[in-house]
Order: sequence, then structure tokens, then C-alpha cells
Amino acid sequence: MLCGNGKLGVNLMQLMIAPTVAWKASDNHAFGISPLLVVQQFEAHGLQPFDNAPGFPHMTGAPGSVTNNGTSTSTGVGVRIGYLGKLSDRVSVGVSYSPRIRMSRFDKYQGLFADGGRFDIPENYSMGINLRATPTVTLAFDYARINYAGVASVGNPSGPPVAPLGAANGPGFGWKNINVFKIGVQWQATPQWQLRAGLNLGQNPIRSDDVSFNIVAPGVMTTHYTLGATYAMAQQSELTFALTIAPSRSVTGPSMFNGFGMPAGNETIRMRQYGLGVQYAWKF
Repeated sequence: MLCGNGKLGVNLMQLMIAPTVAWKASDNHAFGISPLLVVQQFEAHGLQPFDNAPGFPHMTGAPGSVTNNGTSTSTGVGVRIGYLGKLSDRVSVGVSYSPRIRMSRFDKYQGLFADGGRFDIPENYSMGINLRATPTVTLAFDYARINYAGVASVGNPSGPPVAPLGAANGPGFGWKNINVFKIGVQWQATPQWQLRAGLNLGQNPIRSDDVSFNIVAPGVMTTHYTLGATYAMAQQSELTFALTIAPSRSVTGPSMFNGFGMPAGNETIRMRQYGLGVQYAWKF
């Protein structure tokens, strides 16, 4: 029912360029600031039911600017500030903060995203502690907060709609603010080998009432497991690799079209993730 004509899907790409200036206030305390130069590109296919298609409710205030319009580009400028402190020979701490980045509008999709096609980068901050437990074992603990709800196109609930798609208070993906906790361990097993393992525990930002809108953005993941290692091939070169596994997770809820007198029933979104990274480094 939601596939419209042809394929269904979206593509969102983000590029952040972060030139950084750091200042060492003392031997044990340093501060940094990075202006963030951001470019986004977005494209959507198959969302005709949201574009006032025949037989469907009128959902957008800007028909023709919802789907199948090719790639649209958005730009913005933000900032990130941070602090790194060495409290002792064994303990270090760090914090960083980035306020919401206000992006220009996706003009070709002003009838899809709230506030006329605006898709801002949400406010986020993090803090962490690094503990050198033994001469060969290091532990790291991180906490991060992502305030998705502060961006209308991301945080506005998808239904029941109080305004059409594209309006300032129009439907969004309904993502709530989330907390993320991370723990990692690194072991210098031999002079050549560093072994690592990590666990990422987050919150699912998607409520069951917003399942329909998130069919194209099923970001329901909460748990990631990682393994990695670095091998010193020589004094000046090393090879690093990392594996990430996020088990399948799903959310089920009533279709948003039930409220329009269409017996659409329930819908389920599901995702699982795998990632592999490889890096070669040469030290000058």
C-alpha cells in the first residue's frame, strides 16, 4: 500500500568537515573547538500515498514536493567544543558539545519534511572517562545524549496529524531524545597486538505509534557489539580492523492510515546491522 509506483526508499547522505583548533591550557588540561561545515543530500522514491495520491487522504500542503524529485542539497554551519583532562596517571576525562545545526531546506522535498523541508542536525553532547586499569589494560566509559525531539522534521509525531506534511508543526518521524552508554576495553596483548572489545547500549527513538512514517527510516537499533585489533607490522606502519554486529530488533504498531478510515491494520519495522572497518596507518 505504501510503495506507490516503483521502488520505495530514501537516501540521506551527510558530510561534516571539522577543522579543529586545540589549546593546551596546562600539562593536563586541553580545550578544542571545531567549526562544522555540513552538506546534506536527500532523495526519496515511492512515497506517492503521502503526496495526495488518488484514493488516499490529502496529507501534504505542497503536493509535488514529496517524492521522486531526484537529489536535493542542504547546507549549514555549526560548532563543536570539547575538553580533555588528565586527572592522574591512570584517569582521563573528556566532554564535548554541539548545539543544533540549522540547515537550509530541501527545496525539492518541502512537502515531506516539517517546516518547509528543513532537516536540521540535532543537539548532542557526550562525556567519558578513560581508566588505565593495568599497564596493559585500558577501560573506557562513555555517555552521549542526542536530542532528536528538538528538530521538527525528526521529532514531531507522525499522527494523528494536526497540520499537513511540510508545515512548521506538520508530521515528523516522531523520534524521541535518547541516551547512549558505551563501554570498551583495550588490551596490549603483545608488543605487536592490541585487542579491543566494546558494547554500545542505546535507546530506541521510535514509538509504536510512529511505525508507518518510519518504514523508510527504521532506526530501531539499541545494542551494538564490537571487536577490533591493531597489528604493528613494523615500527612505522600498522593495520587496524573492527567488526560491529547489531542484532535484529523490531517495533510493531498501528498503521497511520487506520485513522483515515482505511483498514490498514498493524505494521512492523525491523533492522539489523553489520559493519567491517579496515585501516592502514603509516607513522612519519
